[in-house]
Amino acid sequence: MAIRGELFTNQVNLDNRSYYFNVKENRNGDIFLQIVESKIKDGEERRDIVVFADDMKDFFKGLDESLTYIDKVKKERAKLRAEKKAAKAAKFNPDGAEAEKTAKKVYRRKGESRLVAEKRAEKKDDGIKRTGKVIHITSKRSADSEKTEY
Repeated sequence: MAIRGELFTNQVNLDNRSYYFNVKENRNGDIFLQIVESKIKDGEERRDIVVFADDMKDFFKGLDESLTYIDKVKKERAKLRAEKKAAKAAKFNPDGAEAEKTAKKVYRRKGESRLVAEKRAEKKDDGIKRTGKVIHITSKRSADSEKTEY
């Protein structure tokens, strides 16, 4: 490791990429961080970033600010999604969250109105579980056994 001036190396493997964090020292004795991204495509594609020790504080400060912003945006978007979902549930279910759990979804057929679909759904609510599979039952008796008299 010390042949090329490497002091420390850390590797992070992801799906189709690998990241290497190398702490190195150049000929003048300056210590720097080298970040290398290696992609596996048709061949191997590599890109690297070099940050010198004097600039690391500013670099990591900018990186930290970016990560803080990303976390903030993720939380805001999650909050908006939850509010939108709650508003939609309140619009279609004025009784509240309890009614949402017990409500039965009614699916319409192509060209069918909402009222017709609701009536069709009410008719099927007789306690019989319908799977949509049709089973044809045939008699096990043969035609000859039916002709014989007892």
